[in-house]
Amino acid sequence: MPKVRNYRKERLNESPKRKEDRKARGRARTAKNLKDGDPREVDHKRPLSEGGSNERKNLKVVSRKTNANKEVARKKRKAKGKK
Repeated sequence: MPKVRNYRKERLNESPKRKEDRKARGRARTAKNLKDGDPREVDHKRPLSEGGSNERKNLKVVSRKTNANKEVARKKRKAKGKK
């Protein structure tokens, strides 16, 4: 008889980094209404042009539409600041 996996116990023993990754994926799916097969992109929380990095803690998964909207809003803010 195969051993039954205890997923609750596995989650209690997982590393903090893996736990955060799992939570981030869940937040991206629920908050952004992502479904399997939807186009996704990696978004920088702090853009590279503003001193951000490509480190994992500065990245998040978002839908393509959300990322495009964020980019438009950032460009508008930047244009306002120049005036």
